[in-house]
Amino acid sequence: MSYDPSPSYPYRPPDPPQSYDPYTYDTYPWAPQEASEAAGRRPQRHTALGHHSDLRVLRSAYRWQRRVATLTALGYFVLFLILSAFAPSFMTSTVTDGLPTGLLLALIQVPVTWLAIALYEQTARRRVDPIADRIRKHAELDAKREGTR
Repeated sequence: MSYDPSPSYPYRPPDPPQSYDPYTYDTYPWAPQEASEAAGRRPQRHTALGHHSDLRVLRSAYRWQRRVATLTALGYFVLFLILSAFAPSFMTSTVTDGLPTGLLLALIQVPVTWLAIALYEQTARRRVDPIADRIRKHAELDAKREGTR
């Protein structure tokens, strides 16, 4: 194995120096000022889509949805693995005649996975999709407003 002394990030040369233009500084009051807004435009009544709080709500709803589905499936599987490793007498005990508890818990893993999928779809329909639809409608309205100007 050899040592690679190169840095892990690519080298980026420094930015070239900005050319000096005395008319762009605020220290010269006679410099022409650019208009911040066009004179004939109406002010926006709605905030821009990028700054909308619905995007934060959508991200948190989607994050919650992923956590619920993941913890349902993986939580049960980790519980099964922990019981297999630390409670072998419990896993080898029989539930009915000839059916060990470990095999029963392993077979229950498939319905638990289906439950996780169903929870994911339900939370998508109930929490995530309405927020996404509302954002989509706002974006369409904003596009129509910008198109008419």
